[in-house]
Amino acid sequence: MPSAPQTSGLRWSNWNLLLLVPLLMLITPFFNIAKPAVLGLPFFYWYQFAFVPVGVLCVGLVFIKTKDEPVEHGADHLAVDDLDAGDPKKGKR
Repeated sequence: MPSAPQTSGLRWSNWNLLLLVPLLMLITPFFNIAKPAVLGLPFFYWYQFAFVPVGVLCVGLVFIKTKDEPVEHGADHLAVDDLDAGDPKKGKR
């Protein structure tokens, strides 16, 4: 059986740019301030809490928009026996 060319399994889509939005939370010098406070929480803390649902929405949206895109490198043609970690003739490893 001829072997398929090795490719990285990564796919690119413009939707993937949304995955950069949650990374804005990691740039703490931009939001390391106390005011405005919400419910007694300084801005630094409630801004991070607000990014939790924003990050979940971004990742979920990218997943929904890219899950049906075709894979460019083709499907893997491996049988179940090729994926098996043990060899039934030699016993379990």
